[in-house]
Amino acid sequence: MKDDFWKNRNVFVTGCTGLLGSWLTRTLVERGAMVTGLIRDLNPYSYLRSSGTEERINVVRGSVEDLYTIERALNEYEIDTVFHLAAQTIVEISNRNPLSTFESNVKGTWVLLEACRRSPIVKRIVVASSDKAYGDQVQLPYTETAPLEGRHPYDVSKSCADLIALSYHETFGLPLSVTRCGNFYGGGDLNFNRLVPGTIRAIQDGQRPLIRSDGTYIRDYFYIEDAVFAYLCLAEKMGDSGIHGEAFNFSNELQVPVLEIVQRILKVMSREDLTPVVLNRAQHEIRHQYLSSEKARRILDWKPKFTLDDGLHRTVTWYRNYFQSMEQGRGK
Repeated sequence: MKDDFWKNRNVFVTGCTGLLGSWLTRTLVERGAMVTGLIRDLNPYSYLRSSGTEERINVVRGSVEDLYTIERALNEYEIDTVFHLAAQTIVEISNRNPLSTFESNVKGTWVLLEACRRSPIVKRIVVASSDKAYGDQVQLPYTETAPLEGRHPYDVSKSCADLIALSYHETFGLPLSVTRCGNFYGGGDLNFNRLVPGTIRAIQDGQRPLIRSDGTYIRDYFYIEDAVFAYLCLAEKMGDSGIHGEAFNFSNELQVPVLEIVQRILKVMSREDLTPVVLNRAQHEIRHQYLSSEKARRILDWKPKFTLDDGLHRTVTWYRNYFQSMEQGRGK
C-alpha cells in the first residue's frame, strides 16, 4: 500500500462506530486522511471513542437511510472516497426484527449510492457485503461468480445490498467495488452476543462459554486488522477502472467449526477446564461457509498478514487490557 495515498484525502465512513468501522477509521486517520464519520447512536464504549479516534474526525449525526443527511455530508466535506459499512450485522437480531435490518442494510445502501451518484466529486466507493450474501450453497468455497441466494433476513439483506451496488455501477457507471468477507473478530467488538467476544468475556469471568448452535457450524473467521488492510488495498487500487463493478472475497480461507474456535480461545486463555455449554438453539443460519480469496490475491496482490492463532492471541490481549481498564475505572 502507498505510504502517502491517504494523506489529506477526504473520506466518508458509514458505520464508523462498528468493529470494522472503528479500526478502519483509526487507520485512515493515522495515515493522514481527513475522515468524516456518520454516527446514528452515541456509543460511549465504542472502540472509535475509546481509541481517541472520534475526537480526530468530522462527525455527522444521522441515519444512513436519510438521503438529505448523506448528500449534505458528501458535498459539504467534499468527499473523494466512501466506505459504506453501516449495517445491522447481528443474525439473531435480524431474525427477531427483520424490518430494521432491511431498512438499514437495503434502503441504507440505495440511499448512500444515490447520494454518491448525485455527487460529481466521489471517485471511489467500497461497499461492504458479506459471505452471507451467497446463502447456503452446495459448492464450496464460495467464489465471486457464485449466485447471491440469501434465504434468511440477514442473508437476504446482504444479497440485496450487493446486487443494488452492482446495479449502480452497471447502470450509472458508479465507481464502486464490493467486499465479501467472513466473520470478523478482533479487539473492540463489544457485541458480546457474538461468539468470540462473548467467549472471551465468559472465560475472563470464570464461566463456561456458551455456544448457541450445536457447535458444528463452520465459519470463515477473519481478523479485523487483516480486514482493514484488505479494504485499504482495494480502495487504493480502484484508480484502475477495471476493478470498478467487481466483487472481492477476503478471507483466511479456513473452515473452522464453532466449537473449535471456542476451544482455541480456551487454550489461549489457559482455561481449558471451562468446557463449553452447547445450547443448540441456533435457527435460520447457514451451516457451512468459507470463501476463496484467489481473485483478491491475483488481481489486488493481497493476502492476510495474520494466522488464526495470531489473531486470537492479539484479540485476547486486547480484551484482557479492556476488562482491566474497566475494573480500574469502577474502582475510582
